[in-house]
Amino acid sequence: MKKIRLGIVGYGNVGKGVEYAIMQNDDMELVAIFTRRNPDEIFPVTAGVRVYKFEEAEKHKQSIDVMMLCGGSASDLMMQGPRFASMFNCVDSFDTHARIPEYFGEVDRNAQKSKKVCIVSTGWDPGLFSLLRGLGTACLPHGSHYTFWGKGFSQGHSDAIRQIEGVRYAAQYTVPVEKAVAEVRMGNQPILTARQKHTRNCYVVAKPNADLNDIEQSIKTMPHYFCDYDTSVHFISEEEFLKEHTQMPHGGFVISTGTTGKEDMHKQKIELALQLESNPEFTANVMVAYARATHKLYLKSEFGAKTVLDIPVGLLMQDTFIQHTIL
Repeated sequence: MKKIRLGIVGYGNVGKGVEYAIMQNDDMELVAIFTRRNPDEIFPVTAGVRVYKFEEAEKHKQSIDVMMLCGGSASDLMMQGPRFASMFNCVDSFDTHARIPEYFGEVDRNAQKSKKVCIVSTGWDPGLFSLLRGLGTACLPHGSHYTFWGKGFSQGHSDAIRQIEGVRYAAQYTVPVEKAVAEVRMGNQPILTARQKHTRNCYVVAKPNADLNDIEQSIKTMPHYFCDYDTSVHFISEEEFLKEHTQMPHGGFVISTGTTGKEDMHKQKIELALQLESNPEFTANVMVAYARATHKLYLKSEFGAKTVLDIPVGLLMQDTFIQHTIL
C-alpha cells in the first residue's frame, strides 16, 4: 500500500499531536517537519524523520502529498495558509471564526492557481462542531442553534495572549454561563449575545518589568477574541503556571432546539458533545483525517479551498474500512 506522505509546519502542541496521530493511521507516514526554531533543537518521536528550516519547505514539493499547517491562527496561519497553498495540498485548523471567509478566499485563490487542495478550519470548532450546527439547521429548520465551549483550555485564545508584548506564558479558559445553558436546554430558544453565553478567564505570566495594566487592557479589548466577553485576567508566577496550567482539557456541546408537526406542536432537541483530555491532540487527529480526504480530492483534480462542510464523511476513512459497518 502506497502511504500518504505528510509534512508538518510548526512543531508546537498541535504539530506534536499530528505526529502521534499519523502513527495511529497505517496508510500515512510523516516525512518531514519544518520549523522557525533551530532544527537541531527539535527531536521527533518518529524514527528517521528530518527537521528543516521553515524556509526550506519549497524544496520538498515532490516528496510531500499533504502539508499539515500547525501554527496559530492569531499570527501564523493568515500568512502561512495562502503561502503554502501555492506549493502544497494543505490542512489547517484556522479558528478565528470572524475571519474564515477572508482566509478561505485567500487560500482558495492560491490553491486554484497551483492546482492544489486545501481544507481549512478543521479541528473541532470550527470543524466537527460546524458539521453539527449544519445538521441541526437542516433537520430543524424551525429551530435555534447554540454552541457552548468548555469549561476548557483554548489554544487559539491562549496563543493570541502570548502575542502581546510583555507576556511570557498564558492560558485562557472558556466557561459556559450556566443560566444560559439551562434556558437553552429547556427549549426556550433565547436570543443570546456572546457575553451572555460564555466568560473567559485568563492566567498570565508577565515578563520582568512588563506593564501589567497594558497587558490586561490589550487582552480585554482584543477584537475577535475577548472584547465581546466578560473577561478576567489573573497574573500569576511562572511556578504556579507550570504547576496548574500546562494541561489542555477542553470540550463543549452543540444544542439545536425546534418544533415539528402540525402547528409546530412538538418540541425537539439535538445535543451533541465532546469531552477532551487533550485539546491539541484531538484537534491533530481531526486534521489528519482531513488530510486523507485532501489527498483523495487531489487525485480527483478537485482543486481549491474546502471546508468540512464540503467533505463527505466517507473521504475521511481509510479505503480498507468497510463503511457499512457503522451504518
